[in-house]
Amino acid sequence: MIYGYVRVSTDKQSTENQRFEIENYSKAKGFRIERWVDETISGTTNVSDRQLGRLLKQIRKGDTLVTTELSRLGRNLMQVMSFLHQCMERDIIVLTVKERYELGNNINSKILAFAFSLSAEIERNLISQRTREALARKKAEGTKLGRPKGKKTMQVRLSGKENIIRKMINEKCSMNEIAEKFGVNRQTLRDFLRDTFPDWRKYRYIK
Repeated sequence: MIYGYVRVSTDKQSTENQRFEIENYSKAKGFRIERWVDETISGTTNVSDRQLGRLLKQIRKGDTLVTTELSRLGRNLMQVMSFLHQCMERDIIVLTVKERYELGNNINSKILAFAFSLSAEIERNLISQRTREALARKKAEGTKLGRPKGKKTMQVRLSGKENIIRKMINEKCSMNEIAEKFGVNRQTLRDFLRDTFPDWRKYRYIK
């Protein structure tokens, strides 16, 4: 059995790109994916609590698992190595699209998997460290960190609703009616009008 495994961290991301890459890879290799496993979950979550963990219990000797890259399997060295170790011990082959790895139960595969996982974890730690240092520097310089109050509410709840809002205003709907429809307060609506419509001033006096 040949399995395709795709994972994204949040529901705002799509697994379609990963599927596309795996399908193209499998066609080039002359095989097809017989079963797909998709999940939306952080790679830091323990493998046993993910669909990947359930798949590991079902997959059998001689089966193949295809994923876009080793980082889809986990977000730290021990997770990835533990998973690969179990696969190699059971003669399960792991193929990665981007790195072009073919990992089986041999010493070269184990060395390669270890080296990649270690370098990936080091790079993530360095990025995290640089981010913390940059934020600390900005804070020390007096830069106000974080999102402006109310900005997310406007962007998430009102963005893309410009035509509807203008139509309601033209129909003489009150500010309260419009704000209630979109689940925001009057001030948020006023700020949105000011930031969105060049002629926003003519809406300032809507009751």
